[in-house]
Amino acid sequence: MAFVKAANKDEIPPGAIREIEFEGRAIALANVDGKFYAINGVCLHVGGPIGEGEMNGTTVTCPWHGWEYDVTTGKLLANPSEGVQSFPVEVRGDEIFVDIGI
Repeated sequence: MAFVKAANKDEIPPGAIREIEFEGRAIALANVDGKFYAINGVCLHVGGPIGEGEMNGTTVTCPWHGWEYDVTTGKLLANPSEGVQSFPVEVRGDEIFVDIGI
């Protein structure tokens, strides 16, 4: 596992999601009630930026065409057999680290 620093906790308040770039990969980093989750930030539909979507609970809606994902698993709400990759997250003090397999 290769955890890399993604952000500071105060950069992603509860109920927010942000797009983070690592090695040319977009990762959507979400804060659900103080717990952080990371999923692939590229929508399965036409590559929209999931990390720029709107959060509602554990659901993020892609801003391009409205596809909805569960940020805790990366699964599509309309078809849970499909989804984007999710990544392990660790909080160390005030810093958030994500293991994207680098």
